[in-house]
Amino acid sequence: MNGIMPDQVNSRSPSGAPLPLPPGRASSLARVKGVPANPSGSVRVSMDLTTSPDPGSKADATELHRYAEALLVSLAAGGSAPSLPPGVTDVPGYWLAPAVEALGLIMSGQDALEPLALAAELDEQRTSLFLCLALAVCGLGDRIHASWLGTAFGELSNDRPVSSGQRALWLAAARGAYGPVGKIFVLRKLDAVVVPPEDELWLKALVPDEPAPAVPTSFDGFPELVAVPEITTSAQAVARLRRLRERCSEITSVPRPAEVSKVVSGTVWTDDEPLAVLRSLAGQESAEGPLSSLSGHLLHDVRPGADPHLAALALHVAAPAVKAAGESLVETIKAPPPEAVTVPILGYPITLRAEGADQQSMSTAEQQIVTECVPRGSTPWPGYLVGAVAAVVFVVGFVVSFLLTLAGAVLGGWSGYLIWRHRVREQADLRRVQARVGELSDVSERGVRALREYGKEAATRAEASAEDLAELCRVLRRGPRAA
Repeated sequence: MNGIMPDQVNSRSPSGAPLPLPPGRASSLARVKGVPANPSGSVRVSMDLTTSPDPGSKADATELHRYAEALLVSLAAGGSAPSLPPGVTDVPGYWLAPAVEALGLIMSGQDALEPLALAAELDEQRTSLFLCLALAVCGLGDRIHASWLGTAFGELSNDRPVSSGQRALWLAAARGAYGPVGKIFVLRKLDAVVVPPEDELWLKALVPDEPAPAVPTSFDGFPELVAVPEITTSAQAVARLRRLRERCSEITSVPRPAEVSKVVSGTVWTDDEPLAVLRSLAGQESAEGPLSSLSGHLLHDVRPGADPHLAALALHVAAPAVKAAGESLVETIKAPPPEAVTVPILGYPITLRAEGADQQSMSTAEQQIVTECVPRGSTPWPGYLVGAVAAVVFVVGFVVSFLLTLAGAVLGGWSGYLIWRHRVREQADLRRVQARVGELSDVSERGVRALREYGKEAATRAEASAEDLAELCRVLRRGPRAA
């Protein structure tokens, strides 16, 4: 193991937990194979579980694999390690045999010096990963050496995906399997990688559902202004900033105990990653499926409904990017209100300013109202035509017959009725035009007042957004303690 010395393996404190190894000691595996150790004493090894074939593919490892499978099933169900059948670990050159034997001894509180040293010599990284995950699954994560995590975890980078082994250790540490020290270890590993500060990505992850825009109180009498793009953007920024603050408070403020030893379903471990990696290490299946980048995991972990322990760690790591997202929203909110907006009033586009409605747009709208309300051909030609015929018939009737004179008089009356009806319709159209223009003017005046009040509320909105941002920063600062 990383820094394992014959006199230090499985050394324990009075509480029964193994003691951490002294810093600066070179790995036993490094000395055996001639691999140079880094200053911390750990060997840089690949986390890819498929890089080198195992002797476990041989026929003499079949019984060992069966026992390892039964062991994992027992650990996942909260049981103890089954007894080791004779000869199961007699697989020369295969790291899993001494690792399984060491795991059983550690779980029973016995000395595991010899099998640990042999497993570390054969494959230190796989042995460290196997023991860290197996002890975490059975609720004995406090029995690992501090150096095992460093050997098992390796290094993170944004240039390559997070391996399944790293993700499993990440999850176990976040859920408290290794105590506070394990969380601090993972936090330091994550902090060492720079997270790209894509504001919109973090906003969509933390607040995936677009909240309803916060309608300013000044628009109560004129809600049409909410549809103006400049005002809508600002209102949405207010709502998103408020929801972002609430989501971050939700992640960091609610105390959540570690859920390693017991869960509602009655099993010790409900997550797939650790068990899948253990099965892969035991030769049962491959754990290397589609892998995600570090940023991809962090974005997934902060989404609503994600594991709260992972969310707390992810939010701490992404705090600079989240703060930048909040600052971007504040800048949008503090943008000066538009000097002029064009909104549909009674179906006509009217340009409004704080000083009043634009006269040109008002005149255009009034002309459209007249055109719509007053039909073409306003002269009563039918009445005039009937009147002309009536006059001719009336004159001819004096010469020819009294009945024609009477008919001319009747036609003259009908002509007067047609002209009168036309005049009445014209008066009604005029009153309708006047009412429509008056309503347009009143509504436009309400819009101008609402726009003027909206401008006066700019300072209040800026102050409220600054308070939200300050609270967001306080929440982010207390994140590591909550995590």
